Amino acid sequence: MIIENYQFYYSLIGNPDKPPILFLHGFMGNIDEFDKAIKLLSEEFYYLTLDLPGHGNTKVSGGDDCYTMTNTAYALIKLLDELKIAKCFLVGYSMGGRLALYLALHFPQRFLKVVLESASPGLPTETERLERIKSDTQIGRKLIRSIARSDFATFLSNWYNQTIFGNLKNHPEYEHMVGSRLQNIPQELDKSLRFMGTGCQPSLWEKLQDNTIPMLLLAGEYDQKFRYINTEMAKISEFAQIKIISNAGHNIHFENTLAFVESIKDFLSAAS
Repeated sequence: MIIENYQFYYSLIGNPDKPPILFLHGFMGNIDEFDKAIKLLSEEFYYLTLDLPGHGNTKVSGGDDCYTMTNTAYALIKLLDELKIAKCFLVGYSMGGRLALYLALHFPQRFLKVVLESASPGLPTETERLERIKSDTQIGRKLIRSIARSDFATFLSNWYNQTIFGNLKNHPEYEHMVGSRLQNIPQELDKSLRFMGTGCQPSLWEKLQDNTIPMLLLAGEYDQKFRYINTEMAKISEFAQIKIISNAGHNIHFENTLAFVESIKDFLSAAS
């Protein structure tokens, strides 16, 4: 569907009479990111999945500012309008979780409950943001140099060596996940990283204090960095609760899909 400068590649799955959930994937993910979880959630909800700008088959016809969090968020709201989804549940992972938090805090009337998996409100200080922008720019250069498929695979291998991912590389379906990531275009990923990266996004820490939407914050037991971040988030917002998922690092829905699904079901079905 074309929304101004965005041609979103999306999918609607299930019964439209059921409560809708919008899923937002992480960096280098795509529309299929939550397939296993959706299969386990079965017929209880109506599912909207999509490729975010810079990923998969979504096309951006405008300038680089179309990749920013602010403009992407507005485009997603317009997509919901076009699909006649007035209110929905929202689930976001990592980069998609940061975007989901932005959506929830700026368009609270559109979301019933929000699940943030391994997400953050961004960086609180200008110094931290500038340092992160430098780091992301360097990563982007490596992405551009990895245009040859074999080099991109090496980039991915190094990416998943990060401590936050715990034992992800030992997962039996790790190679399948990498194969899916390889379908992305490095130049487009570079734009996503540079314009929706943690350094570029507006800090949401102060705005989080005003949140009134029930939020479930998920962090993996092996992801010490995001366990700390989410613990701090839960302290700031009285409407947020944190849950630590065992046997998982940063990518919870992939490493421990069953626990991820059970957490979502319990949270979304509970009375507010």
